[in-house]
Amino acid sequence: MSRNLHVVIAGGGIGGLALANGLHRAGVSVSVHERETQRTDRLQGFRIHINPNGSRALAELLSPELFSTFIATSGKGSIGFGFVTEQLKELLEFEPVEPAHDPAGGDHYGVSRITLRQILLAELGAVVRYGSMFERYEHQADGRVVAHFADGTTEVGDVLIGADGGTSRVRAQYLPHAERIDTGIVTIAGKFALTPQSREELDPRLTAHPFSVIPPSGCGMFVAAHDFDAPTSGPIGGNDDGLTGALFDNTQPYVLWGFGAKRERFGSGLESMSTGELHNLTQQMTDGWAPALRRLVAETDSDTVTLIPIKTSVPVEPWQTTNVTVLGDAIHSMTPFGGIGANTALRDAQLLCRKLVAAERGEQELLTGIREYEAQMIDYGFEAVRTSLKAANQSVSDNRLARTAGRLFFRTANAVPAIKRKMFADLGA
Repeated sequence: MSRNLHVVIAGGGIGGLALANGLHRAGVSVSVHERETQRTDRLQGFRIHINPNGSRALAELLSPELFSTFIATSGKGSIGFGFVTEQLKELLEFEPVEPAHDPAGGDHYGVSRITLRQILLAELGAVVRYGSMFERYEHQADGRVVAHFADGTTEVGDVLIGADGGTSRVRAQYLPHAERIDTGIVTIAGKFALTPQSREELDPRLTAHPFSVIPPSGCGMFVAAHDFDAPTSGPIGGNDDGLTGALFDNTQPYVLWGFGAKRERFGSGLESMSTGELHNLTQQMTDGWAPALRRLVAETDSDTVTLIPIKTSVPVEPWQTTNVTVLGDAIHSMTPFGGIGANTALRDAQLLCRKLVAAERGEQELLTGIREYEAQMIDYGFEAVRTSLKAANQSVSDNRLARTAGRLFFRTANAVPAIKRKMFADLGA
């Protein structure tokens, strides 16, 4: 027997908004409570790589028109990846065969975080309630959930979804034993603006495809271009109202770089440094690297430089299912080194949407569906956490012997196609 569900989502990040789109399209009553006071409050961000898992989720959850807009506003670029030394000497380069376009998703895309948020908000309208910060919840006698918000309002729902990020208040109340810890790794990131002049002068290897720089020990850098044929105009993919400063919008092509190392390698007072001081520090720590890499960092505008302490969730065992659950960073927050955090949140949204829609239509019991979602999510979500943390630790390892062996392995794999194919066999998974 069908039932009329109301789903309350705490948090308006990628996963929560994607879920809301899927539910809204399926006719399930849903509200999203976002602590920001307006949709233009969260305008700064970097390039996100959307892999086939993420693009299939977006294709399913978004309307066909919005998914087409997502494709149209995604940055162009290769789906290849490479590893180089700090002198830009090739260790391993992988250029898979470009797949045929799949209208149901299944491709790789690079998208501005700002643009993706614009897309996810475009058709939700009053579903999203701004300035509504979740504080706590309680259960009524009938089993429904009452969510309390900082402005004194409440909302009753059949299901409460914690999609409120790494510092999730839903998780803190529901799963207080689920920890998120500091890894001891810090990244300084910046955007090098791609203008006609800078593009002409830049080493073309820096825009060919994303790559990781592997010095002899102690640090690493990720480099990825976010490129456009031309700035996109209009409310999606262009400058949103309230978005000022070309270096922070989503119409300017750029090369993203992120320099990571263990906190102690940076010295003291890192959190108190200005963006200019962080920029200067990165230049000092990359002294002696290839001139093209040094130029990439040096000619980045200091206003785009950001300090990112790297944190990660600690895997937890399955819990007793209720009509409160969590998705994305609220439960399996991971380092950015694997490039899979947003895609895992989108996978959560896709799976949970299917279960909630099935419950709405009477095809499955609500708690059974949530339990099945949690079982799968815990499995693949924390596997992604472990993979990401391993990549982060390897990227900043002080073990010169291990780093040398790793670079030798990459060179060997690069010379032997069979080994290379095996390494990247699951690239499109």
